[in-house]
Amino acid sequence: MKLSCLQENLNRGLGIVGRAVATRSTLPITQNILLASEQSRLKLAATNLEMATTCWVGAKVEQDGAITIPARLLIDFVNSLPNDLIEITLPPNSHTLEFKSGRFQAHINGIDAQDFPPIPEVSDGVTTNIEADAFREGITQVVFAAATEESRPVLTGINTEFEGEKFNLVAADGFRLAVYKTTLNSPVSDKATVIIPARTLNELNRLLGDQEEPVEITINQQKSQALFHLKNAELVSQLIQGSFPNYSQVIPQSYATRAVVDVKEFLRVIKMSSIFARDASGIIRLFITPGAELTPGKVTVSAQAEEVGGNVSEIDALVDGEEAKIAFNVKYLSDVLSVLHQAQVALEITTPSSPGVIRPMGVDNYVHVIMPMFVQW
Repeated sequence: MKLSCLQENLNRGLGIVGRAVATRSTLPITQNILLASEQSRLKLAATNLEMATTCWVGAKVEQDGAITIPARLLIDFVNSLPNDLIEITLPPNSHTLEFKSGRFQAHINGIDAQDFPPIPEVSDGVTTNIEADAFREGITQVVFAAATEESRPVLTGINTEFEGEKFNLVAADGFRLAVYKTTLNSPVSDKATVIIPARTLNELNRLLGDQEEPVEITINQQKSQALFHLKNAELVSQLIQGSFPNYSQVIPQSYATRAVVDVKEFLRVIKMSSIFARDASGIIRLFITPGAELTPGKVTVSAQAEEVGGNVSEIDALVDGEEAKIAFNVKYLSDVLSVLHQAQVALEITTPSSPGVIRPMGVDNYVHVIMPMFVQW
């Protein structure tokens, strides 16, 4: 193999695939990155056997070839080089890759490319595509609500539903639920529901970056793998097997009290209360008071830690319904408010022991449900 490419491009490509490298594995070669020439480009690939990322870097290829190189060493070395042309050479019948850039040279010992696990090809099954902006927003607004503990594997994934033009992303961890709905560019003929690992979608969100082109999604017929095709990269992931809980029955269909508040103000007082809630099991209390004829309604947020102290904050609100009170885990409330870009949000409450619902104003494609904390009032 003999080729040359710019340090900036190679560094960016290694940044894309580097996160898919296995950190601890019984298969040492999965801690390597595959370098191969392909159609006048340099192909980079990495896999941890659950997820595989491939990307292509512009290069001048003089001689074809392939090799796998230890990821950490390769990434650190390329990152340390100046932004200049890098010449990469793999002598015939050798497993040592040679690098030359200006006055800098290095050689790194690798493992034969034939030993690298094959990247799955996902071609049959459901294929569609979606606008990058909508997909990015959907991932951002649901992925944090997925469970991180493996006790219920299906909850560590995002329930992804394809039906006609409809595309839904749903995450839940037993304490909260996030549902995001949008539309596909090309409708699917058959309804399909799969559970994509949250780790995969987090990585995909990072790869999307500032991509403007639509993302192509392919789910294989067995519903065991998904392929996401981006502008200069592909990500293949194993899917989680199992049945996601029936989430629609968790979303309250009515409310006794509804308060519309400014997102930034609400988030500020939530974060202020979190300072005290740290020493009070993360609990904050919300009191909603309707307004009179000339005075606006208000939401009072308080946190009380016996040993440390407490705080009380008030913000104006447009209140519909009666007085209400509810307690939440401060992190759950802060998490959802941090990912909304709308100016206002509605908080809907039925009773102190019923789930609270958060809906951004001006859109009807997102709903977030948080279970209440049980406290002594």
